[in-house]
Amino acid sequence: MTRVKKGVNALKSRKNILRKVKGYRHGRSTKERQANEAIMHAGTYSFEHRRDKKGDFRRLWNVRLSALLKQNGTSYSKFIYLLKKKGIALDRKILAETALKYPETLKKILDAVR
Repeated sequence: MTRVKKGVNALKSRKNILRKVKGYRHGRSTKERQANEAIMHAGTYSFEHRRDKKGDFRRLWNVRLSALLKQNGTSYSKFIYLLKKKGIALDRKILAETALKYPETLKKILDAVR
């Protein structure tokens, strides 16, 4: 079997790894083994936090909606209950955006629900 020197391939993989960790602190940005470890951790965190982001946004929408509903004399939970009871299928994202940009429209929705 012929001898294969892995210089080019090893350098290429090392360069790709170090490119991903540019800006990391200490040895994680310069040492291949630490950089690889950092990439693995970063990947798991990014996966988890993509899931967390969905919950974070839902909480944000609830808070925004709740704030405007309190100004109009009702609570968030009562409003959501009445929406479901009337069969109005607007999700929290759309309702929160409406509350933020077009509060008059949300007041009309609130009147329709009551």
